[in-house]
Amino acid sequence: MANQTKPPSGAEQVTWDLNDLYAGVNDPAIDRDLDAADARADGLAQVYRGRIAQLGAGELRDLLEGYEQAYELARKVGAYAYLNWSTNTEDPANGALLQRSTERGSRLSQKLVFVELEWAHVPDETAHVLLADPRLAGPPGPGQAGKTYRHWLEITRRYRPYLLSEPEEKILAEKAVTGRQAWMRFFEEVHGAARYELDGDMLPQQTILSKLYDPDRALRQRAAGVVSSGLRNLSRTTTFVFNNILADKASDDQLRGYPSWISARNMDNEVDDGMVEALVNAVTSRYKIVARYYRLKRRLLGLDELLDYDRYAPLPSVDRRYTWDESHEIVVNAYASFHPRMAEIARLFFDRRWIDAAVRPGKRSGAYSHPVVPSLHPYVFMNYEATPRDVMTLAHELGHGVHQTLASAQGFLQAGTPLTTAETASVFGEMLVFQDLMSREKNAQVRLAMLVSKIEDAFSTGFRQISMNRFEDAIHTARRSEGELTTARFSELWLQTQRAMFLDSVTMSDDYGMWWSYIPHFIHTPGYVYAYAFGELLVLALYARYQEVGAQFSQAYVDMLTAGGSDWPHTIMRPLGVDLTDPGFWNKGLQMLDDLVGEAEELAKP
Repeated sequence: MANQTKPPSGAEQVTWDLNDLYAGVNDPAIDRDLDAADARADGLAQVYRGRIAQLGAGELRDLLEGYEQAYELARKVGAYAYLNWSTNTEDPANGALLQRSTERGSRLSQKLVFVELEWAHVPDETAHVLLADPRLAGPPGPGQAGKTYRHWLEITRRYRPYLLSEPEEKILAEKAVTGRQAWMRFFEEVHGAARYELDGDMLPQQTILSKLYDPDRALRQRAAGVVSSGLRNLSRTTTFVFNNILADKASDDQLRGYPSWISARNMDNEVDDGMVEALVNAVTSRYKIVARYYRLKRRLLGLDELLDYDRYAPLPSVDRRYTWDESHEIVVNAYASFHPRMAEIARLFFDRRWIDAAVRPGKRSGAYSHPVVPSLHPYVFMNYEATPRDVMTLAHELGHGVHQTLASAQGFLQAGTPLTTAETASVFGEMLVFQDLMSREKNAQVRLAMLVSKIEDAFSTGFRQISMNRFEDAIHTARRSEGELTTARFSELWLQTQRAMFLDSVTMSDDYGMWWSYIPHFIHTPGYVYAYAFGELLVLALYARYQEVGAQFSQAYVDMLTAGGSDWPHTIMRPLGVDLTDPGFWNKGLQMLDDLVGEAEELAKP
C-alpha cells in the first residue's frame, strides 16, 4: 500500500540554470574550449618545456598565468559535464559528455605535467630566490590585487620525493581514465539507477534514506530493511568496485613510495601524519560522549533498546517541515546577522538559479557545492524534502558556495583549499543557522529537540567520520595484506568500527553490515572523511572565539575565507585566534560537544 503523498516542499521547480557555462551537451562552444585549452598547452610546452629551471620570476609568472588559463577552459567543460550528469545519471548523452570531458582533461594534464615536474626539481637555491620575488609572492600591479603564486609553488615542491618521470606520469594519467575514474562513474550510476520498493512505491536511494528521519518507528524499520536488502542485491558489484579502488590506491602508493595509505591525502590536505593521528586519537578517546548521548536519546524516545534505524528519529516537537521559501529566508537572515557580504553572496544563488534542489528520478543522491572555475561562480546541488535536516544542508552547501566565491580572487591555482579547511565555512554556516533558530525559540521542549538534532549533526560530522576513517584504515590495510576482500569481510570491518563508536548505546544489527557499500567518499576520495571531523572541531573552536570577541571576528573570518588556499592552513587561521599546530587543539572542540550533551541532559530533566 503506497504512502500518503507528502505536502509539496516548494523546491519541486528549483533547478539550476547552467547557461552561464554552456547551452547544452551539444553546444559547439564545448569543443571550442577544449581545443583552445589544448592549443594553449601546446604553446606553453613549445616555449617552456625543459627551461623552467632557467626562468626568471617574470617568465615564470607568465608561464603560470598561461597554465591557469588552459586549465580553466578545460575545467569549465568538466564542471558543466559533471553538473549536468548529476541531475540525470541515466541519460546516455550526459554520461557521454562526462566521459569525453574526462578523457580530454586527462590529455591536457599529460601535456602540462612538465610544469609541476620541472618546477619540483629546480635547485633549492634557485627556488628560494624565486619564491621571495614580489612578482610571484605578491601582486604585480593593477588588476591582480592580492593574487600570488607563492604557496602553490611551495606545496608543489613538497611532492618531489613522490613524483615519477614525465613518461610515467603520463601513463598513469592516461590509464586512470579507464581505471579509477571509470569505476567512480560506474559506482555512481549503479546507485543512481537503483530503486527500492517501500510500501508499494519504487523510490530512489536518497528518498528511502530520508525515511530514517521520520517519527514513525515502523516506517524507519521498513526503510532500513529495504536499504539493507537493496545493498545486498548490489553487493557483488560494489564489492568488486571497492576492491579495485583499493588495489589501484595501493599500486599508486607503492609506485610513488608513500609510506602509508593515508600519506598522500595528508599531503594534499597540507597536514602531517602526526597531526591527523592526534585528531584520530583525540576523537576515538572520547567515544564515551557518543554513548552518553544515545543513552539519553533512548530515554527521550521511550525505548527499551535503541536500534541503528532509531539514531536519527526526531523528537515529537520537531516533527515539522520547512518549505523552500522558509529555508531560503532562514539561511540568508542568519548569514546577514553575521556579515552582510555573506548574505549578499548567498542571495545570488537563489536569485540567479545557481541551486538545483528538486528531487527527481535519475538524480544522484547527496549534496555538494561545485566551485566550477574562479572566473565564473559555484553551483549548489542538493535533494530538498523540507525536513529540518535539509535546512542545515542548505546552510552547509551555501557556506561552501560563499567560501568558493570569496576565494575566487586567488585564481585557479590557489582558490581551492585543502579538505581540512574546506569544511570550515560550511559547518560554520550550519552553526549560524542553528544558533539563530535557537535564539528565537522559547519553548524548552522545542529547544531540546533542536539541540538534539544539532548534536546528532555534529556527531555525524565529527565522531562518525572518524569511525569511517577507522573503517577506511581497516579496509586499505586488509586489502594490502590479505588480498581481495569478500563482502562479508568488508561488512565485518564496518560493524567493528561502527560498534566501537556507540559502545553499548545503540544496537547495530547484522543487516547494517552492508551500509558501507553506498558511501561515495570511499570511492571518490580515499582518506577524505577525517576532514569533516577536522572541520567540525575547528568550527566549534572558531564559534567559541566569535562568542568571546564579537563583531570584529566577522571581518577577520571573511578575510580568512577570501584567502582561499593562498597560504598554509595554520597561517590563514592564526588571525582568528586558533592554533592548528597545538596537539591539544582538538580537545577544545570535543569539550564543546561534551558540553552540548550536558545542556541536553539539563533540558531533559523533568
